[in-house]
Amino acid sequence: MSKQNKLINVDRAVTTLKSTTSITLTKFVQSYQAVAVFMFSFGMLTVLSIFSKGGPVGEVIFNVLQWAFGYGVFALPVFFFYGAGILVRDRESVKAQRVLVGTFWVQIFSASIFHSLIHAQPLSLSAGSEPLLKSGGHISAFLVYPLTNSVGLQMTHTILLLGLIMSVLYMTDIELKDLIGGIQAIIKYIYKFIYAFVLARKEARNIYLDDIYKDPINSEIEPDTVSKSALKIKEKATNVSDIKDFKEKKFPTAKPKARKQSKSTTYTLPPVKLLKKGSSVSTSKKLLQETASDLTKLLKEHGVEAELTNVVPGPTVTRYEIELAPGVKVSKVTSLSHDIAYALATPDVRLLAPIPGRSAIGIEIPNRQRKLVSLGDVLSSKEAANAEHPLNVGLGLDISGKPRLLNLSELPHVLIAGQTGAGKSSCINSIVTSLLVRTNPNDVKMVMVDPKRVELGQYNNVPHLLTKVITNPKKAVDALGWAVSEMDRRYDLLADGQVRDINGYHEKYDAGLLDEDKFDRFPYIVVFIDELNDLMMVAGREVESAIVRLAQMARAIGIHLVVATQRPSVDVITGVMKANIPSRLAFSVASTTDSRVILDQSGAEKLIGLGDMLVVTASNPRLERIQGAWVTEDEIKDVVSWVKNQKEAVYNPAVIEVQKTSSVSSSEDFGEDEKLLSTAKELVIRSQLGSTSMLQRKLRVGFARAGRLMDILEAQGIVGPSEGSKAREVLITVEEYESASLTSINDSNNEVTVENESDNLDIVKNDEESEDNWYEE
Repeated sequence: MSKQNKLINVDRAVTTLKSTTSITLTKFVQSYQAVAVFMFSFGMLTVLSIFSKGGPVGEVIFNVLQWAFGYGVFALPVFFFYGAGILVRDRESVKAQRVLVGTFWVQIFSASIFHSLIHAQPLSLSAGSEPLLKSGGHISAFLVYPLTNSVGLQMTHTILLLGLIMSVLYMTDIELKDLIGGIQAIIKYIYKFIYAFVLARKEARNIYLDDIYKDPINSEIEPDTVSKSALKIKEKATNVSDIKDFKEKKFPTAKPKARKQSKSTTYTLPPVKLLKKGSSVSTSKKLLQETASDLTKLLKEHGVEAELTNVVPGPTVTRYEIELAPGVKVSKVTSLSHDIAYALATPDVRLLAPIPGRSAIGIEIPNRQRKLVSLGDVLSSKEAANAEHPLNVGLGLDISGKPRLLNLSELPHVLIAGQTGAGKSSCINSIVTSLLVRTNPNDVKMVMVDPKRVELGQYNNVPHLLTKVITNPKKAVDALGWAVSEMDRRYDLLADGQVRDINGYHEKYDAGLLDEDKFDRFPYIVVFIDELNDLMMVAGREVESAIVRLAQMARAIGIHLVVATQRPSVDVITGVMKANIPSRLAFSVASTTDSRVILDQSGAEKLIGLGDMLVVTASNPRLERIQGAWVTEDEIKDVVSWVKNQKEAVYNPAVIEVQKTSSVSSSEDFGEDEKLLSTAKELVIRSQLGSTSMLQRKLRVGFARAGRLMDILEAQGIVGPSEGSKAREVLITVEEYESASLTSINDSNNEVTVENESDNLDIVKNDEESEDNWYEE
């Protein structure tokens, strides 16, 4: 091999070594894990070297650092540990290279400030190593001495301080205003701590002085007087218990209104402190800026001229508001929803085009870190304190992070719908807990229907309930029937009292303008139905008619419905029901069709679950996105136990009594065969086809007899009226028919058992009579 080839190979090896080293260093600096481990290890080695336990390598490193920074070497481990903590905590928003380089700059400027302050005149490099090692080191002398000679000592201090601030900003990757806000918060907390400490010292001193100046004679007499007063109280209590004829003793009587007020005042509302606060996770501004820049870049790449005008961070999603340039169509942005989700690596992106009442488009992007919204955050807010109506309930936080409360009397009825696990039951628990925390049981009563048996059972024996939590669908139908009859009774009282609604009735009653013997101060009633689908399967017609009647008329007399279902289909949420329940809470659903059934428009399919909802009320028909409040089972137990200790539950047995229903008499069977009629009924219901020709084919009867069977089914309410050549509408579903057949079988079995028992009783009576007759003979 020639000498020239050897030189070429050496150059290639050097070039390869340089490229490998640069690539390795680049990867090392870009990896936050590698840099964090390096900074933590280097800081630990420096600490061990300070105590002469780092070995030969640590001794060399300590000597080099002490030569460079002097006494500033003792602050170096603190900075390195802090930098490693930043990398681990904020790995998504900071860059490892900036943290590593910024830490060294913070160390340099900190040692330089120490070097400039420790001596009246900063030392130069010519002063020697020994005095420099006892100050800021050689690097600090290299920086401070020329600056002092050039601009003076005071200006040097200012420049070094500005350099330290810029190094901290570069290291932590935050803005200057955020740093100033953090410093202000620290100063504020220090001031509060000092102020509280001074007040505590004053109180302790006053207590000490009171103890010194207290009369010792009075202190000795106090226990005797306390015991004597206790004995007097006991004697009075025994004297009252010994009285047999209360007419002899005259006790001071009070007015009935005063008694009512005293009873209501004895009830103490549960404190809001029983509800815990949510997490204080805040969205990083650096992440918001990066997402905003990526969004604007994406719009430019697709040829959309737009300007980002505002960023609204919320607990679950962040809304980015953009304004389009003149001549740009809104459809260009709405067609990019999948591209935006792909570019930002988010599951779903919801577009508001445009934002109601504004010439802007809202792009709602889910946050990487969701904030846990607790019911305690909502009920402890200023909005909850200012809301005085008893039916104001905490709902959650809106997209800007403001607490949102709903007044059930203004809704006046609400439909909650969404797929399983979206947060419907949690929303109902939040509403119920809000009512328990904010209302007196004399003012608000509740009826709960829980076919699932596991969601609302924890509220049993609460004084706000009119009856126990209903789990039987048949009893739920009876409860809805009672609510309708109660509504009619209350309307009669309103008509007699010549008032229009419950508010005017309460005002007139409290003013003493109504006779207490004829009128009662009826409370608000909130009816909760946790699963409407189950009730519709068992008794669809009765449930729908009762709900529709209550929704149409019950607002004025204070009866409100909260209905939830996990099956948002047309069979469950009928058109008549939707027309009379204008307020809806839509949670996450699977398809656009389900969203249109609930809200009459799309949008709910873009929600991300876990309490994320769209709200439409009667007063505000525009969609509003809210993160629902979360309340834990322990918090519910604490509130329920508090309420139970304050007052015992008094149930109304009339709520679940069987209501009188009109039934078709069996005389309208036109003398037809019962077996043939039952077969025709089953055929029509199971096929859901009310056709006379179908009965002819299946039952092998003539046209006239099939027509008679169809007329009998119409009289019994099985099918609807004739519609010409079309098939009749079947009014009963298969589920209703099967449940009715099961109940009829149970009733027949009960009748048989009753008959057997009565026969047995007759036999026993006859035996007893025979024995008596034998004795007489």
